[in-house]
Amino acid sequence: MKKKKTNLSGSEFIEGKKVKSVKSKMKSEKFFHYLAETFRAMSDPTRAKIIFALCQENELCVSDIASIIGTTNSAISHQLRTLRNMKLVKYNKAGKVTYYSLDDIHINNLFAEGLRHVEDK
Repeated sequence: MKKKKTNLSGSEFIEGKKVKSVKSKMKSEKFFHYLAETFRAMSDPTRAKIIFALCQENELCVSDIASIIGTTNSAISHQLRTLRNMKLVKYNKAGKVTYYSLDDIHINNLFAEGLRHVEDK
């Protein structure tokens, strides 16, 4: 059995090399705050449905998203604003119509992994 060691802050650890390795890769508090905010933005069921719809089609307008989800344009616009502020979706305008798409492939991949995780349960 390995002997516990103590670091300068008084925390105990056993595997010194592993602790050092992970600590050297640790990101900043700001980074983890932004990561948590990204997951929080996707944690709302309506926003999850919007992301799901945008994973199926590259680009959808507000009215089409509202129709797919079964809610109002206003409600969808509010949720899209949250997703846009978190850089999860982007938009472009064609005349009076605003089209939304996922900001980049990482959002699609992240969401797809989440779907696989839930489906495998």
